[in-house]
Amino acid sequence: MADAYDRRNRGLAPISDNLHFLTQLVLADLPREARLLCVGVGTGAEILALARARPDWSFVGIDPSAEMLGVGRVRLEQAGVLQRCRLLQGYAEDAPEGPFDAAVSLLVAHFINRSERPAFYRAIHSRLRPGGRFVSAEISCDLEAAEFPPMLEDWKQVQKVMGATPDSLAKLEMMMRNTLSVLNPSETEALWRKAGFETPISFFQAFMIRGWHATRR
Repeated sequence: MADAYDRRNRGLAPISDNLHFLTQLVLADLPREARLLCVGVGTGAEILALARARPDWSFVGIDPSAEMLGVGRVRLEQAGVLQRCRLLQGYAEDAPEGPFDAAVSLLVAHFINRSERPAFYRAIHSRLRPGGRFVSAEISCDLEAAEFPPMLEDWKQVQKVMGATPDSLAKLEMMMRNTLSVLNPSETEALWRKAGFETPISFFQAFMIRGWHATRR
């Protein structure tokens, strides 16, 4: 399952590479020996990108999937950065207390039910030092907006690159409405502020994928 996940996401490499690059820039002013928490670390893509750019940073990655973590551990070891990483199975609320200099959660939040989002953001907020940075990207759009249908057609092109079938494309809108937890950008930003973050700053958009960063008050 984890290997298939990686293969499917290789089609997104131009988007994810840009997201990782911009994340590095957003976090450029962190301390030299910063500690980062990666929530929903999956197979370790964001750790790999950040660890290569900043050889003195250390990482704690947490994910509910043991299979994903297993693949990630191999990838990190092959890249020579595993000694700077601690990988744990669990959810945001299971992460060590920190405090961390930054937390990163990329393409995770849209898998978390709307009712559970406030606790998710509070758990991350509580593990950051004052002034610590949170970076997150998710599928985010207003499903009821007039522009949603053409946006969905654009999103189908992304899904085709990732290997979508005609059947899965036909079900894409239903999945976004009933399976994923897709929030409009203003709702996500409001939840961040309510969790205790400063005003979220939008720094990335690729079709329906949007990214923000904010500091802990």
